[in-house]
Amino acid sequence: MPFVTKLTLESGDRHRLEDVVTTIKETAARKGVELKGPHPHPPDELRVPQCKRLVDDGDRFQPWTYTVYTRTIEIVGHDEFARSVAERDFPDGVHVSAEIEQRRQMN
Repeated sequence: MPFVTKLTLESGDRHRLEDVVTTIKETAARKGVELKGPHPHPPDELRVPQCKRLVDDGDRFQPWTYTVYTRTIEIVGHDEFARSVAERDFPDGVHVSAEIEQRRQMN
């Protein structure tokens, strides 16, 4: 039963995120690792309210808005490669989370 490692990469800097994803894809291709993805998700537009004072009396600045870009990659099997990617030092501004799932073979 193979293990599938699902990596979710998020960043507000789309170019930096694409560089990280490209590096992972190229490394996997060199090592013969089976990858599924990267699967892009629609960007999330986040808005953060900003109060003018420490007390929220309704007086506010324009909300701070920013976009978060997300890509998911699935690594099928190749546990050592998946571990090395998940433990890698990623650039500031790129957040990575990993989920591991054991999939059963269909009979």
